[in-house]
Amino acid sequence: MTTLTEAPVAPLLDRLFSQADAAKPMADPAFAAITPEERLRLMRSKADYRHFYAQLKDYALPVSRDAGRLLYMLARTSRARTIVEFGTSFGLSTLHLAAALRDNGGGKVITSEFEPSKIARARANLAEAGLADLVEIREGDALETLASDLPERIDLLLLDGAKSLYRDILGLVEGRLRAGAAIVADNADHCPDYLEYVGNPANGYLSMPFTDEVELTVRLDGAGER
Repeated sequence: MTTLTEAPVAPLLDRLFSQADAAKPMADPAFAAITPEERLRLMRSKADYRHFYAQLKDYALPVSRDAGRLLYMLARTSRARTIVEFGTSFGLSTLHLAAALRDNGGGKVITSEFEPSKIARARANLAEAGLADLVEIREGDALETLASDLPERIDLLLLDGAKSLYRDILGLVEGRLRAGAAIVADNADHCPDYLEYVGNPANGYLSMPFTDEVELTVRLDGAGER
């Protein structure tokens, strides 16, 4: 048994995923009225992402259940101690990462979210899970909150915020990623410049689509090892 598969984390995640399944953006008439072309433009925009995601503040938009388990397994396998997450939302992925740190003996998840109401829900979920002591939530735009005061060595990076910013966020933490660090990018197909960058081994990465939704990348060389 592990923290992830025991109470209070396991039943909490079951409830949160069920709630997320029952409340999807496309059920909202206002969101559903946006044309597919406009949704694609907004998801890939570096100018309108704040407005676009503010409209989704009442939706969890979580990683899949399988992706959550993948995060836990990667963090356990690498014996991660320091994890950076872009896009806290309601904290479902954060719960998986923090559970892995608990089972690794401790550490810190640094996660960033600009929507205050989502931060409140994430804090409540982490407290219910008994994992709040392992998580530092930074409120604001990740281009600012993750631009400084990061650990010298980062073991794992999760990209699950505004898709258009994946390449920019990677640039903020890249110099601190250790050799062998895993990067999980959810819905990375909406950030072609990110995929192009990590797909080029000359940039120090090996990358592949892990599922239709997840791009899995490994840092081949790390901070101080180039």
